[in-house]
Amino acid sequence: MKKALRHPLIVAQFPRLLHGSDYNPDQWLTWKDGKDSAHIWQEDIRLAKLAGLNSLTVGNLAWAAMEPAEGEYRFEWLDEVMDILAKNNMTAVLCTPSGARPAWMSQKYPEVLRVNDARIRILHGQRHNHCPSSPVYREKVTAINSRLAERYKDHPALGLWHISNEYTGECHVPQCHCPLCQERFRNYLKKRYGTLEALNGAWWTFFWSHTYTDWSQIESPSTRGEMSVHGLNLEWKRFTTEQFVDFYLLEIAPLKKITPLIPCTTNFMGTYPGLDYFRLAEVLDVVSWDNYPAWKNTEEDIATGSRISFLHDLNRSLKGKPFMMMESSPSATNWQPVAKLRRPGVHMLQSLQAVAHGSDTVQYFQFRKGRGAFEKFHGAVVDHEGTENTRVFRDVADVGKRLAKLDGIAGTATPVSAALVFDWNVRWALDDAKGFLQERTGYEETVINHYRAFWRQGVSVDIIDSTKSLDGYELLVAPMLYMLRPGFAERIESFVKAGGVFAATYITGYVNENDLCFQGGFPGPLAETLGIWCEEIDSLYPGDSNAFLWNDKRFKVFDFCELIHLRGAEALAAYTGDFYAGRPALTVNCFGKGKAYFIAARTEQDFLNDFYASLVKELRIPRALNVELPEGVTAQIRSDGITNYVFVMNFTPKAHIINSGMGTKELAPWEVWIYEETRS
Repeated sequence: MKKALRHPLIVAQFPRLLHGSDYNPDQWLTWKDGKDSAHIWQEDIRLAKLAGLNSLTVGNLAWAAMEPAEGEYRFEWLDEVMDILAKNNMTAVLCTPSGARPAWMSQKYPEVLRVNDARIRILHGQRHNHCPSSPVYREKVTAINSRLAERYKDHPALGLWHISNEYTGECHVPQCHCPLCQERFRNYLKKRYGTLEALNGAWWTFFWSHTYTDWSQIESPSTRGEMSVHGLNLEWKRFTTEQFVDFYLLEIAPLKKITPLIPCTTNFMGTYPGLDYFRLAEVLDVVSWDNYPAWKNTEEDIATGSRISFLHDLNRSLKGKPFMMMESSPSATNWQPVAKLRRPGVHMLQSLQAVAHGSDTVQYFQFRKGRGAFEKFHGAVVDHEGTENTRVFRDVADVGKRLAKLDGIAGTATPVSAALVFDWNVRWALDDAKGFLQERTGYEETVINHYRAFWRQGVSVDIIDSTKSLDGYELLVAPMLYMLRPGFAERIESFVKAGGVFAATYITGYVNENDLCFQGGFPGPLAETLGIWCEEIDSLYPGDSNAFLWNDKRFKVFDFCELIHLRGAEALAAYTGDFYAGRPALTVNCFGKGKAYFIAARTEQDFLNDFYASLVKELRIPRALNVELPEGVTAQIRSDGITNYVFVMNFTPKAHIINSGMGTKELAPWEVWIYEETRS
């Protein structure tokens, strides 16, 4: 097991869980309804303290208020807000404004605007419509960030730098394909491959006579041009991540120079496909993310709860320490298809779920609802009505009261013995693959289904990618490990030889890091570890199914059935139907001191639950509660190595009786029970 230790606090001078919100006082600078901005700011602080908030995120997307004209900086309003926070012993999460540039910049310097994949320059508007290669944009960002750092370097309210907002790569808003970015892309490829000969070989450009004979011929993927060379598509996604790594480092350079002790973060968006968060997290001091689950207040919330828990664990695992839930909604989320209200108890559950899985903050977007534009109906602590006399405000205040009693949890870790692989490179390659089930290949969904089998048992899991160390784990699970990145197969082999247990599935070990198929059969370099050869894979139509028997139970399989041969492994189950009836469907290979399992078909959740429960029992992997938990109830632990903080959470609309070492507890719908136990 990885040891549970107490990590450094996110804000060193603030030994508490942060309870805060995005605050946009700049939106009220010209408010004329009989009251000035100072009046509403003072009222905001009164309400924030009443709600138990101890932190506010300020300056987010506020470039036009900070620099209304080129070189004309206006920070007086921000000075006043920062001073109010300090006076009230509140911490400021201070934002750099690069996520939305002012109109004067787009008008004067059109090069800062992105060019889409059709090679058309996008107009001013939206957010993140900036070219990360633009020298002008980089200069302007450095200038305003430097002034922010100089002005607030000694301010007592400054606790954290929030860099930009929700970086977006090649997804939602198109990544920039301008000539500047094309040249940076070619330079990236030259550094990565060295020669065109090596690049052509890695990308298999001999296909359709796509061989490059000069670097200038390489262009980013485009709906008007090349999209059939998978190596090109993959490298463009990797390059996009490197663009934002580089841009983030540019943004923090003046901050680190002037305020070296103030940590920096930028907020992630779950499993957003446009950027590799494992890579981007390497340059962050602390990971933060924005959490917007679509609760339905039915039994469907069990699946939602397990998915959000997976995302929390992913963000905790990105740097192996507590993270920040930077945004969440205390009420309806306006951009979701159904802006459903949080039922009583759900906001508390959503907030404490984050803490249970490693967050040292509960933060919201937004504090006060704006009067106009896109997010005027987005949930907020303070409604348009403007007082504390709302149900949502009381819900937030209740969370504040509860968090105030949990300060001992800040900085504690999550003890784990099992790891689950989720890799952005694997996802990109599988999403691009022509074969299998196209729109139903389902990498992310599959990984989360495997995760759910541990979640329901109250087993904490790290979410890692192929670059991470395997030290300290007893169990490693890697569903659909289609791509084997350099060295990972060898590290898995060493892990199993040393006594670890490895579980893999269909569509494992098909391609290398360049998306080139392995020769000699699948699962490529993992063939010896798993003791099998995968000859073919049958992709099934909707409604088709097969089955296998394991432990005297029949389990349905669908979507994928891989046809395998035993090369040292033992068959634990066989298909019952079709022309491959009797062929192995579940195998185990005793390898060195450990074991390697292979699940050859996509199963329903019942098999995953039973299979991983058997491994947890066999390996004696610790559970938060050593009792059978009702469906939809999970338990998680945070620990400093001496005291365990046990969170028991009910994600169902039903009450459940829970037995623990602390006695019997009736857990109401959506309720969270927290208790402490001393480790022996």
